[in-house]
Order: sequence, then C-alpha cells, then structure tokens
Amino acid sequence: MTALALPDPVPETPAQPAPTLYTDAAARVRWVSPALVGTALLLWLATMGVFLTHPPERLPLYLAHRYLVLDATSLLFLVVVNTVFLGICVYLFSRERDTPSLTVDIRSRAALMLLFMVVANVGLMTHHLVLLWALIEISTLCLAPLVARGEAPNPKALAWRYMLYSAMTLAITFVGFMALVQSAQLRGLPISFMLDELGPALAHGHDAWQQLGLSLMLFGLGGKLGLAPLYGWLPETYEGAPTTTSALLASVQFNVSMVAVFRILQVLRGTEASFVSQELMMMGYLSLAVATVQIMSTTNYKRLVAYACVSSSGVIALGLSVGKAAAYGVVLYIVSNAFVKSLLFLTAGRMRGVYGTNEVGPLSGVIRTLPLAGLLFTGGIFALLGFPPFASFLAEMLILSGIVQAGNLLAFTLMCVMLTVIFVATGRTVFPMVWGTPQRQLSAPPQPWLTTLPKLGFVGILVMLGTYTPAPLTALLRTVAVSIGG
Repeated sequence: MTALALPDPVPETPAQPAPTLYTDAAARVRWVSPALVGTALLLWLATMGVFLTHPPERLPLYLAHRYLVLDATSLLFLVVVNTVFLGICVYLFSRERDTPSLTVDIRSRAALMLLFMVVANVGLMTHHLVLLWALIEISTLCLAPLVARGEAPNPKALAWRYMLYSAMTLAITFVGFMALVQSAQLRGLPISFMLDELGPALAHGHDAWQQLGLSLMLFGLGGKLGLAPLYGWLPETYEGAPTTTSALLASVQFNVSMVAVFRILQVLRGTEASFVSQELMMMGYLSLAVATVQIMSTTNYKRLVAYACVSSSGVIALGLSVGKAAAYGVVLYIVSNAFVKSLLFLTAGRMRGVYGTNEVGPLSGVIRTLPLAGLLFTGGIFALLGFPPFASFLAEMLILSGIVQAGNLLAFTLMCVMLTVIFVATGRTVFPMVWGTPQRQLSAPPQPWLTTLPKLGFVGILVMLGTYTPAPLTALLRTVAVSIGG
C-alpha cells in the first residue's frame, strides 16, 4: 500500500489580538472628557472673575432686555454650582480613564451635562419667574437621559418616573401662577412675572386667590427640593442614577429650584409673609419626620444619603419659615450642602465601583479596604449632620438661634429631637460600614490622585466656610440673606 502524502504543515503565526470595542471607542473620543474639563474650567474662571470684580454694591446688572439679572442671589449660586460642576467634571475625567464602559457614551454624556449647565446658569440669572419655571423643566429633560444610564434594575423606568414627578410638581407651580393672574384680574390690575414688577400686582390684604397661588407655587417647588409630601422621586432617583448625575441633581438642580423659592420670597417683601411661613414650617416638620423614619430603616448607603438630603431640605424650610436672624444661617447651609452632597455621592461612586453594591452589609470595614474613601465618606456624613469644623455646624447653630429669637420654642425642640434621632440612626448604619470587621478581603485598584482632588477640594471649602469666610463671600452671603427677609 502506498502511504498517503500529507501536505506540509503551515507554520503557525502569532495570533493578533482583535481590537475591542472599548479600545476603538477610546481612541475616537479621547478628547471629549479633557474638553469637558476645559469648558468647566473656563466657565468657573469666568464666574470667579465676575465675582471678584462685582461686589454686591455694584449689583444688580440687567441683561437681555431685563430677562436676565446679575444680582447677589444669582452671583452667589453661579459661583457655587460652577465650582461643583468643575469638580464633577474632573472626577468624571479621571474615572473615564480607568472605566472603559464610560467611554462608550462619553460624547452624549458630556453634551447633556454641558447643555444642562447652560440651562442652569441661565436659570440662575433669569429675571422672569415663568421663564425660570420653564428652564427648571428643561433641565429635567437634560438630566433624564443621564438618569436612564444608571445601575438601577430598570433605569429607563426610573428616568420616566423622575420626569413624571417633575412634570407634576411643576404643573402645580404653574397652576399657582394662574391663580396669581386670576387674583390680579379680579382687582383690575395688570400682572407681569418680571421679578421687580410682580410685587406691585400683589394684594396687601387677605386675598384667597393670591394665597392659593402662593401656596401652590411653594408646594410645587418644594417637590423639586425633595420636601414632603412630594419627596418620593428623590430617594430612588439619587440612588439609581450614575454617581455624577446624582451629584448634579443634588448640588446643581436643587440650587436652581432653591433660587426660584428665593425669588418668590424676595417678591413678597412682607406680603403674605405669615401665610408663607406657616406652609414652609409644615413642610419642614413633615420632611424631618419622614427622613427620621426612613433613615432608621434603610440599609442602603446611597439611599441613606438621599434621605439625609430630605432632612436637609426640611431644615432649610424651617429656617426660611423663621427668616430674620435665621436667614444668614439658611443661605450658608444651602451653600455648604452643595459641596457636602457632591462629596458624598462621588465617594459613594468609588465604593460602588469596588464593592459592586449599594447595600451597607457587604461594605463592613471600608476603612481597611478603601482608607481614603472611608475617611471622606465619614467626613461627609459628619458635615451633613452638622458637626464642627464644617460650615453646616455654624449654619445649623444660626438657624436654631433664629428660631429661639423668634420665640418658637416648640419648633426648636422638635428640630433638635429629630436631628438627634437622625444622627443616632445614621451613625448606627454608617459606623459599622466604615469601621467594622471586613466580611471579605478585596484588593481595590489604586485610585488616581485626580479622582481624589475634587473631593479633597470640597472638604477644604467646607472647612473654610465653617472657620473663616473671605470678606467678599461674607458680604455676598449677607446680601442674599437680607433679600429673603434676614
């Protein structure tokens, strides 16, 4: 038999690695996150330039046919939100370098973030109340697609619920506008929603339509601030949204809605002041009560921060209901909270990235696995609960002092009791998570220094505001406090 001739074997060549989707995407969009940081830096520099060159006595300045105004209120919150946004962008830039999944949609994410910030900046400067209302809704439309990219079980459904809640609260606010129009028409007066023209159209005596309008406006905007009873969207949205989106919701959009409340209080100038005060006090009490109960039962650290934000909204509402001596404390509290919330959510993102869960149980002993993240999260919780040397401590003391000076000892007692319970419940959850015995050994990848830089910057700002506030910033805080009845 003749042996079959086999062909000579083909020499093997080394296998060439196939390019991955992430590698190709990273090469195409490598410029996006640096460009985002650069844009945020330019925006921050422009804001700080205006802040340093325009002291409160040189304000207000009107722009765009008086539809925009640069006054103490808009300038203060422009500084705050653009500082926070710069920190968030630096954090995102650093995370995108070592998290390939972020690269896939970085272009659309960056575009939505920039569009949101444009809307937020214009909203802060808006001199027309209805236009400000519309811009708050547009900012919601910018953030909803970012919420839909979170790690919730059904992120798209979460984004839709967030939009529906926002539409409902803003619809209530719009009905309030219509009630004010009806009040003015019944008295035969023209009405304009320009901030400096709305005051003369308000009645100085009892007017049912006017009271209905003001109550609906504050009730609707209170829902955007996470005040009870329309707070239901806040915990699940803050928990399920991506880390940077949660920070934008809590530290930027919250402050745009807060400015809308400030504008209403500035227009009132004593008109219906007692009526508005009672509504704010009721929403503040209810929010503190809801936060107290929920914090006692939650086992999710990101949701815990969200309910602490509801508690903070309650403190703000109580302070605004008192006004006068508490006003400066309220303004300082709002400013400090912007940095506290960003610090906590960005740090929570680091813990989520390592442990893969938002539940408290598996994170026992964070300080051993993630020493810096554990310290920053603990510091953020202390700042949120009002401990020295952070600005929130000074702000809470001023608010409580204002409540005592107003002679409302019941409000003082209830606020102290509920804040104490919130502190104990938060400590019972957070301290074992940070300082407990680890249930499993994890090797966390090293964290780039650039990721830590924004969080350390926020801590530095909080300590500065609580110990020494620069004179220009103090003057701005005082001017805003006076404008809301301080």
